[in-house]
Amino acid sequence: MNERPNPDELLARVQADESRAKRGRLKIFFGYAAGVGKTYGMLQAAQRSRAEGIDVVIGYVEPHARPETTALVSGFEIVPPREVAYRGSVLREFDLDAALARHPKLILVDELAHTNAEGLRHAKRWQDVDELLDAGIDVFSTLNVQHLESLNDVIAQVTGILIRETLPDAVLEAADEIELIDITPEELADRLRQGKVYLPAQAERALTNFFQKSNLAALRELSLRQAAQRLQRDVDEARLDKAVRAPWATSERLLVCVGPSPSTTRVIRTAKRMAATTGGEWLAVSVDTQGEAATPPAIKQQIAFNLRLAEQLGAETHTLVGSSVAETLVEFARSHNVTRIVVGKTAQPRWHRVFSSTVVDELLDRCGEIDVYVITGKHETTEVAKQAVLPKPSASARVTDYVLTSIVVAICALAGGGLHSLSLAEANVVMVFLIGVALVASKLGRGPAVFSAVASVLVFDFLFVPPYMTFAVSDTQYVLTFVVMLGLGLLISELTARIRDQLRTSQQQEHRTARLFRLTRQLTELTGSDFLLRTAGQQLSEIFEGEAVVYLREVSDDGDQVEAPGNQRAPQLSLRSGETTEIAKHPINPVVAQWVADHGQVAGLGTDTLPNASALFVPLIGTQRSLGALGVRPRDEQRFLDPDQRRLLETCASLIALSLERDQSLLDANQAQIEMRAEQLRNSLLSSVSHDLRTPLAAIAGTSEGLLAGEHSPARRESLQIVVDESKRLARLVENLLHMARLESGQVSLDRQWHVMEELVGSALSRLRPALQDHSVLTDLPPDLPLLLVDGLLLEQVFVNIVENAARYTPAGSTIQITARQRGDEMEIVIADNGPGLPAGTEEKIFEKFFQANRHTPDSRRGVGLGLAICRAIVESHGGHIGARQRQTGGAEFVIRLPNRETAPSVKLDVAP
Repeated sequence: MNERPNPDELLARVQADESRAKRGRLKIFFGYAAGVGKTYGMLQAAQRSRAEGIDVVIGYVEPHARPETTALVSGFEIVPPREVAYRGSVLREFDLDAALARHPKLILVDELAHTNAEGLRHAKRWQDVDELLDAGIDVFSTLNVQHLESLNDVIAQVTGILIRETLPDAVLEAADEIELIDITPEELADRLRQGKVYLPAQAERALTNFFQKSNLAALRELSLRQAAQRLQRDVDEARLDKAVRAPWATSERLLVCVGPSPSTTRVIRTAKRMAATTGGEWLAVSVDTQGEAATPPAIKQQIAFNLRLAEQLGAETHTLVGSSVAETLVEFARSHNVTRIVVGKTAQPRWHRVFSSTVVDELLDRCGEIDVYVITGKHETTEVAKQAVLPKPSASARVTDYVLTSIVVAICALAGGGLHSLSLAEANVVMVFLIGVALVASKLGRGPAVFSAVASVLVFDFLFVPPYMTFAVSDTQYVLTFVVMLGLGLLISELTARIRDQLRTSQQQEHRTARLFRLTRQLTELTGSDFLLRTAGQQLSEIFEGEAVVYLREVSDDGDQVEAPGNQRAPQLSLRSGETTEIAKHPINPVVAQWVADHGQVAGLGTDTLPNASALFVPLIGTQRSLGALGVRPRDEQRFLDPDQRRLLETCASLIALSLERDQSLLDANQAQIEMRAEQLRNSLLSSVSHDLRTPLAAIAGTSEGLLAGEHSPARRESLQIVVDESKRLARLVENLLHMARLESGQVSLDRQWHVMEELVGSALSRLRPALQDHSVLTDLPPDLPLLLVDGLLLEQVFVNIVENAARYTPAGSTIQITARQRGDEMEIVIADNGPGLPAGTEEKIFEKFFQANRHTPDSRRGVGLGLAICRAIVESHGGHIGARQRQTGGAEFVIRLPNRETAPSVKLDVAP
C-alpha cells in the first residue's frame, strides 16, 4: 500500500505557506454578544505579547466606559483616531494611513464588522484590516457571531432584530487563529445588571430586548458551532501538514459505498443511523469503473436513485471515476479524513472468488486504520427493486459489432496464413491474432473483445495447429499455447476496453468542462439581460440536449411574479438547440417556476416536489435574493436522475444569476451616475435661482404689507391681502428650496441640544396657528417623556411641514393628532389625521423631491413637493427614519423614529392638573 504523500498536495501546501509568510497573521477574539469579554481578552493577549518583546500598538479599541478595559489600555501606544465630520457631528475612526506609517509588529483593531464613515478609503473596517495584513502587520480583532453574513437571516429570526453591520464569512474563515470568548447567559445578564457592559438605564432596556436569555442561548449555540467547525478544519489542515494519510478520529465521518444493487438502500439507511448515533458527517460515494457511456441505462438509473435517497437522508454525495472500486474508495476516504467505511456484502458465487477478490476483500486489504462495516442486504420488494438492476449487455455490443469482430478474426486468419506459408513460427501467428483482439477492444468494447479472444484461439487451433482443419490437438504442448493465448487475449481485451471507457469518460468530462467554460466566458463578455439570457439558453440547450427557459422575477401590483423575457405572466420564448422557438400556447410549467423562485429549492422533473412537471427547475439565486428560475426539459427524461447532471445545472444557474446581477449592477451604477449629475445640476440651478428670488420677494412682501396698512376699499384690501399671503407663501417655497440644497450639499451642521418634546411641538403649532384655525389639534405627550438630543430648529421644521400638509389636504373640521412615546432606544413620534388619506402606492414616493400626489386640496393650492423631502433629509441626518402609512380608521399617519440612547439630564416638568 502506497503511503507516500501526494506531491501535488505537498506543492500546493508549500505555495500556500509561502503566500501566508508574506502576510500578517489575523487572530479574532470571537463571541456571541457584547459584554462577554472579547476586548478584555484581546487586551490581555496583547499585554502578554508586549511582555515577550513584541512591538504592540493599539489602532482602535472601544473601552465602552468599562473601568477594567480602560485599565488594560493604559501603557500601550495608541494610534490617534481620525476625526471625520458626518452630518453635523464628528466621528472618531481608525486611521489606516497612520497605522501603516507606524508599521508595528502587532496592532489591535476592535470591532471587525464596523462600518466606516463616508469618505474613508474602505467602507468596512475588515477591509482596513486586510490592507494591514497585506502590509505584513499582525492584527488582533474582535467579532460577534451575529455579524456573519451567512447567519444574518437566522439571527433576525431568532432575535427579531435585523443586524445591518455584517462581514463575509470568508473573513472569519481566512483568520489564522480564532479564540472563543465564552461565558454563560446568566453571567452575561449579571454583568449587564452590574453596569459592566452598558449604563444602568441602557442595560435594563437591553435585557428586555436583544439580551433576553432565549436570544443569548441561541446566539451562544451559533458561536460554539462556528468555533467547532473551525476546529475541525484546523484538524484537517494539521493532518495534511504532517503528510499523514491515515485519518484522525477527532470526529466520526462515515463513507457509504453506493452501487446499483437494490439492497444498497438498506446499506444507506444503516449508514444514516450510524451517523446519527455518532453525530458525525457522512458521505455517499459511487465509483464508475466502466465509464459513463459504457454503463447500462438501468444501472445508471438505480445508482442515481440510491444517491438521491442518500441526499434526502442528509448525505453529501460524490461520483468518482476509477479502475478499482476499493482503491478509489480508500483514496477518497483518506483525503477526506473518513473514519468508517460502510459497504454492502457482495453477492458472488464461491467459484468466482477463486479467480477474483470481492470489493469487500480489497477494502479490508487496503483500508489500514479505517474501520470497514459490512452490511448484509436483502432484496427489497419495492417497485424500484423489481425493475431489474443486474448488469445487462452494453448497448454498444450489437449484432453488427460481433459481425465486424468475426471479419477482423477472419482477416487475422488470412494474415496468419500468409505468415504460416512463409514457414514462420506459430508465435508470429499468435501475435497477429492478439493484435486483432486489441483492435476489437479499442473500437468495439469489452463484449466483442472477449468474443474475439475466444474465436482467435479456436481459429488458430483449427487452421494452424496440426492436424489441420480440425479442433483435435496432436501435441499437448499446444494446450499451454492455447491457454496463454486465451489469457493474453482476455487481458488485452480487458485493459484496452477499460482504457477506452476511461478515455470516453474523460472526453465527456472535457466536453462538459469546455461548454461550462464557454458559457462562463460568454456571460462575462456580454451585457444586457436579453443577450445574456439568449446566449445562456443556447448553451444550456446544447449542454443538456433539450429545451431551456429562464423565468425572471418582476415586481407588479400583485407582488413578485416570475416571467419569461418578452412576455407578460406567461412564458412565450423557449431556447431550443440554439434557436428561438415560439411556444406561446404551451409554456413550460410557469407554476413550477413560480414555486421554485419563491422557495429557492429545486422542483419539477425527477424530484419529489411537483414531480409531474415536464422540466426540472432550479432557482436563480443571487447574492441578495432569488432572481427567478431556470428550467430545462431534456429529451432524455432520465438525464437528471444523475446527481452530477443536476449539480451541473445548479452550477449553470449560479453563473447565470451572478451574470444577471452583474449586468443589473452596471445599469444601476450608470443610472446612479446620470441621476447624480442631474441632481447636482438641479441643485446648483435651484440654489442660484432661489438666491436671486429672495430679494425681490422680500421687497414685494414688505411693500404690500405697507400698502395694506393704509385705508382701502374692501375689494382693494382683499387684493392686497392676497398679494401679502402669496408672497409669503412663495418666500417659504424659496426657503424650502435653499434648505433642501443646503441639506443635500452637507452644509448644514446639526446643533444638537437637549430639548423637551412638548416645547418643540408647541413652538411648531404656534407658527401654524393661522393655517390650523379650521382644524382641531390633539396632543398626547406623556409627562415622563425623556429629553431628546436633537437640533431643535430643524426638528421643529419637520413638525411644521407635516402638520401644514395635514391641514392643507384635509377638509375643515378635521382632527390632527400628535403623539410621542419612548420605545426601547428610540423616540417614536406619530402625526395623524382623519382626512382622505394617501393615494395607494404613494407611501414611499411622497418623500421624493418634487413628487406631488394626486390629492385634493380644499384651498386649491398645492406645494412643489419639497416639504416631506426636507423632513426625510432632516430625520435621516439625525440617524432616524420617517415613514407614512394609511390609518385603518381613515386618514394618513406619519411615523418618525429618532435614536434616543444617550442618558439625558434629569429635568422635572410641572404639569398642570
